[in-house]
Amino acid sequence: MAKEEKKQAEEAQDIEQEVRQEEPQPSKKELRKEQKRIEELEKKVEELEKQLGESGKKAEDMEVRYKDAKDDYLRLMAEFETFRRRSAEDRLNLVSSASGDTIKGLLPVLDDIERAIAMLAESSDEAAKQGTDLIYNKLMTYLKSKGLSVIEAKGEKFDVDFHEAVAQFPVQDEAQKGMVIDVTQTGYLLNGKVLRYAKVVVGA
Repeated sequence: MAKEEKKQAEEAQDIEQEVRQEEPQPSKKELRKEQKRIEELEKKVEELEKQLGESGKKAEDMEVRYKDAKDDYLRLMAEFETFRRRSAEDRLNLVSSASGDTIKGLLPVLDDIERAIAMLAESSDEAAKQGTDLIYNKLMTYLKSKGLSVIEAKGEKFDVDFHEAVAQFPVQDEAQKGMVIDVTQTGYLLNGKVLRYAKVVVGA
């Protein structure tokens, strides 16, 4: 039994050897051709990897450029908004300045009307009184609508921010010292800012 198995194994080896001998062996030319194909494939793989790396780098560069462009856009928008706001403020200041100059030019007219009203106070000419008061009130109403207001002075404590002392007058009452006891020229504010200081006499 063991002899038969050994014989069968030897026959199997003989058959396998014959098959191997019958298989065609690749020639050196075919081996070189196959090696060349492998090298070409490896080269293509390297090129593809290189292109992929370059594409990734380009994508990073594009992202950086996008961020830079976005930052530039936001900065320009901020600068434009600042310029627009400043231009609006400049126009407003220009209009306010022109309006202030015009109103300031009318203050002597108000002074003359106030003096006329004071002179007519003792007059018996009621028509003149009423006409002068009417002109004064209309003019003041218009100027107040433009932001003009009278600086309160008489009876107030002297304030260098609103009053200009033109004289000092001795007073017996201690409570009157440092107080405005008379106004020689009315002062005015325009939109909360001093347009003309009130000229006053201060108790001393």
